[in-house]
Amino acid sequence: MERTAAGPARRRPGALMKPLPTLRQLRYLVAVSETRHFGRAADACAVTQSTLSAGVQELETLLGVRLIERRSRRQVVFTPLGEELVTRARGLLADAEALVDAAQAGTRPLTGDLHLGVIPTIGPYLLPRLVPSLRTAYPGLKLYLREETSASLLARLHAGRLDVALMALPYAIGDLPRQELISEPVVLALPEGHPLAGLPEIPLEALAEETLLMLEDGHCLREHAMEACRLTRSRQNEAFQATGLATLARMVAGGVGLTLIPALAVPEEARGGSGITVRPVAGASSARTLALLWRPGSPRARDYSLLAAAIERTARAVLDEAARRIDQLCAQAGPGEAGLAFAGSFSGRDFP
Repeated sequence: MERTAAGPARRRPGALMKPLPTLRQLRYLVAVSETRHFGRAADACAVTQSTLSAGVQELETLLGVRLIERRSRRQVVFTPLGEELVTRARGLLADAEALVDAAQAGTRPLTGDLHLGVIPTIGPYLLPRLVPSLRTAYPGLKLYLREETSASLLARLHAGRLDVALMALPYAIGDLPRQELISEPVVLALPEGHPLAGLPEIPLEALAEETLLMLEDGHCLREHAMEACRLTRSRQNEAFQATGLATLARMVAGGVGLTLIPALAVPEEARGGSGITVRPVAGASSARTLALLWRPGSPRARDYSLLAAAIERTARAVLDEAARRIDQLCAQAGPGEAGLAFAGSFSGRDFP
């Protein structure tokens, strides 16, 4: 290597190129790390186990180091150096994919593979409407979906296993680029015939003597709902904590207690015949803001803005439907303007 007057080193003509691993070998290595099993890794890479094993051995030979200790067919243990190189391999693979993505993004918008993560309190209420519209608008897009809690989505995003994540703020996301979409409140879900169902709007103090069912720790909606309604942990039922809103809704319908649900969930969880009615909570602030997140420096930022716009359109349509349903249910409580005012706050505007 020679250093030029400009500074950077330049390879001399005829100098030997350092042998480098192939992307296929790196992909095999990462697959074994993720599955800790050669057979499952081979399935994930759509190759035979012998092909994958040979690829990993070729990589070890090329590097001149042992990466994996093969103690048995069922026990795969990475050496400390192997673990370090897996992290580097993930970064190289992510960069290679970003190169392809950048080339595709320069010709057609939202084309190719896109891995979208979404939290469980958003996914069931947006994805069934969002995905068909995306397929129609962007037929060249191949969407892969992953539903997990916020912490898991962020870990996958940082590791390059997701391209974007649809989450709810506030949440500690660091310096990740984001596009905020729309804010929404929570409403109180209660069984039909409950004494509080006779009110068009529920005062906060009325919740003091009620059994509140909440999601388990790890779901950001739990904290968002409590903060929006200025509740303390003492007002929730610690004996039962659900992993999903659908379970909470069924428990409410069964008369076990009350719960707070995001407005997005109203058309599904408080549909006719569900046994559930909903009411706005007096004085409650906006519970959360939906946002799309991605890694810094991504070459597909323009694509993500298009995706964010599509998600926002879908979210607004669901919230409009939720407003109509809330207005209908509040009207059944008798005279009062709370329901109408609440519904009006959804009409094309963010909740304050």
